[in-house]
Amino acid sequence: MDSACQQTGVKTEGKDGYGFSLSMPSEASRKLASGWLWLGIASLVGAGLFAILLVLSRTPYIQDIFPWVDFFHTALVVHVDLSVLLWFMAFAGVLWSLNSSSKYIGIGWLALVLAAVGSTAIVLSPFIATGKPLMSNYVPVIQSTFFFTGLIIFAIGVAVLVLRSLIAVPAANLWQEGEGSIRIGFYAASITAVFALVSFGWSYALIAPDGFESTQYYDLLFWGGGHVLQFTYSLLMLAGWLWLADACGAKIPLTPRVATILLILGLLPVFYVPVIYLLNGDNLGNYMVQFTQLMKVGGAFAPVPLGLAVLYGIGAGKSSAITSPQRAALLSSIVLFAVGGGISLMIGESNTIITAHYHGTGGAISLAFMGLAFHLLPRLGYREPDLKWATLMPYIYGAGQLLHIIGLLWSGGYGVQRKVAGAAQGLHGFAQTAGMGLMGLGGLVAVVGGIMFLVVVFKAMRR
Repeated sequence: MDSACQQTGVKTEGKDGYGFSLSMPSEASRKLASGWLWLGIASLVGAGLFAILLVLSRTPYIQDIFPWVDFFHTALVVHVDLSVLLWFMAFAGVLWSLNSSSKYIGIGWLALVLAAVGSTAIVLSPFIATGKPLMSNYVPVIQSTFFFTGLIIFAIGVAVLVLRSLIAVPAANLWQEGEGSIRIGFYAASITAVFALVSFGWSYALIAPDGFESTQYYDLLFWGGGHVLQFTYSLLMLAGWLWLADACGAKIPLTPRVATILLILGLLPVFYVPVIYLLNGDNLGNYMVQFTQLMKVGGAFAPVPLGLAVLYGIGAGKSSAITSPQRAALLSSIVLFAVGGGISLMIGESNTIITAHYHGTGGAISLAFMGLAFHLLPRLGYREPDLKWATLMPYIYGAGQLLHIIGLLWSGGYGVQRKVAGAAQGLHGFAQTAGMGLMGLGGLVAVVGGIMFLVVVFKAMRR
């Protein structure tokens, strides 16, 4: 079907469904998408290296050889920024490039260059400019001019990327049937990204600069935009679920119109963002509560019904060996997202239960992107990924993340705090130690899965 779609650009309903997949654009757009994929892979390589050090620095007994808490925090800043912000936005660049026409292709490359330069500066900042690490939510930072310069350049690159994704609109005949639903999902994600960027600027204008040296300042600065970005990632993941389900032979019990409505439901909550700022600009505490509630309530509008429909479609469809990687990534992603979303209902005090929640949802988004990467490799001109290892990898990564989450959930129930290491964790009893030990084991298994992903992708991308 994909080769035919590249020639005609039109999807029609087949005997097994409505064609929830994207036809490939021009060669210029595919090259641009490949560039964003390389940036995403590079981000994961760096995140994986820092993840190994992070897991070891919090694992009982092994953690004793990592006595420098500042090292832990600095590594955590870079790891989180690489594995969440940079990786997710880079893969968003892949999807938005494929969802765009070949217009303004130069602007697309400018966005990629800016993002790559900013990413490089973020990675090098701990080694070039000494600065205090601040574990702010969503975007942790290092207090150095070099780090902030890289972060701002990256943000400008993302803004240019989003702008082009909104104006380089594909031809009208490419918005039909299931393909139209996928495109609307990706386009809706671009709109939420605009709201996120505006939120960052609005928060900066509201917050007094006298707390520039404190973690609380950056919590407030990134809180609104960080929450809105979750809608961006979620919409990309949900549209990706439909695409992966179609790729692995699922019979999705949704018409394109219903699927589109569900994806639009995932967009609608962000239109409440200006109301939060207008009503709570002088009450920053309430502003934070409002964004938390927005994500808790609005974040469930689309994933629950769409995820259930996809699961049903997987059971009713027929898979083949060649589509096993897509199926494995899809199933693992849905399970992790359900677990992470369920844990969000248990969040109370600030402890590792919060960490368990976002490792579940973040791991689910990563798995969806990894499955799409496997699916896109031959469509971007690379080799087919190794089926055996590409199928095994999502299960290993997903199982590791699940163990990691259970360990964090367990430890959080006994009061273990997040964003601390070594003796600061206060592991006084067997239950706390066992929980963090399980966390460490799961984290290492997840790292193995991540390394497998990189190896499979690198082997396929060698032309």
